[in-house]
Amino acid sequence: MRGMNAMSGPRTQADRDAVTVEIMFAVVTGALLAALLFFVCASPALFGDLGRAAEKTWLTGAAIMATVGFAARVLQVLWWLPHKRHR
Repeated sequence: MRGMNAMSGPRTQADRDAVTVEIMFAVVTGALLAALLFFVCASPALFGDLGRAAEKTWLTGAAIMATVGFAARVLQVLWWLPHKRHR
């Protein structure tokens, strides 16, 4: 983002506030998506009658899916959406 404003001088307080809001939006929506993905993917382990090994596998898979979902959402908000806005 810095390269986009390099010619226009230093950022205003409004620009800095807008960036802060975008970062917080990315983190909050990423966390909500991660929680939802974890719950959905871990449901068989949480509510089913599985063995210990199967339960561990489901929980590990759910944690991986939640992490990927969080990262994807944060990247989407912080990278792709601002570039779309400047076109």
